[in-house]
Amino acid sequence: MQALAERIDAVTTGRRVAAVEPLGFSALKTVDPAPDVLVGRQLASVGRRGKYLVLDLGDARMLIHLSQAGRLDVEDPPKTTRPRGAVVRVGFEDGPALLVREHGKERKASWWVLASDDDGPLEGLGPEVDSETFARFLAESDDRRRIHTIVRDQRTVAGVGRGYADDALWRAQLSPYATLRSLTSEERDTLLSSLRDVLSDGLARERTRTGGLSAPKLGEHFEIHRRSGTSCPRCGDGLRRVSYESYEITYCPTCQTGGKVLADRRLSRLVK
Repeated sequence: MQALAERIDAVTTGRRVAAVEPLGFSALKTVDPAPDVLVGRQLASVGRRGKYLVLDLGDARMLIHLSQAGRLDVEDPPKTTRPRGAVVRVGFEDGPALLVREHGKERKASWWVLASDDDGPLEGLGPEVDSETFARFLAESDDRRRIHTIVRDQRTVAGVGRGYADDALWRAQLSPYATLRSLTSEERDTLLSSLRDVLSDGLARERTRTGGLSAPKLGEHFEIHRRSGTSCPRCGDGLRRVSYESYEITYCPTCQTGGKVLADRRLSRLVK
């Protein structure tokens, strides 16, 4: 999202909004102010908070959350078509348009129009990974939740998705089922470093993209995420997964769980 925000900022900041066209039912999560309030306003900047794109238009803001299947196309020149899965199109005077759309059948991509003093969904977000607040949390907390759950909880730390969680825990050689309470000080330091390194490496790769975020399948740069059944890049053992209804966790038994195969609930594998 950071790299995407930077690319969108480069081609839209300083331009005035020409039109805001809602295209997807129920994707707009606010009523007041209405989307038309953005028309004619000059875009001051495009930034990111957690997994949200933040379009700053002075005394109003537009937030965009792409969720898992959302994509953002930069249309230059702007189009008038309504492709499948279209969510919203934002046009700019003498410039491109931004089209938010979704792949697949799920409709979870969302957008908000907010007054400048209204944080909306940003209010409940936790600190960023590179913040001292999060570093203190990892160092001091006796949280009993599994660490994979903790790092994906946007109220605890903002901006870490499932892919980066998988890769960070693999780099740290920690089980996704280990609790934060059970980790030593050294393991906590390693976890923090791994999270920051994974996100830094991912940002560097994402900055090589151009335009929007249009590919139907992303994340090809992950080290182990969604690569179950292939060999671990570190030890050569077979990567495993734990499947849930809408997502999965990928891990290496040799590197992360002392050889233990974790229970796969979707397949009712009650592995002890």
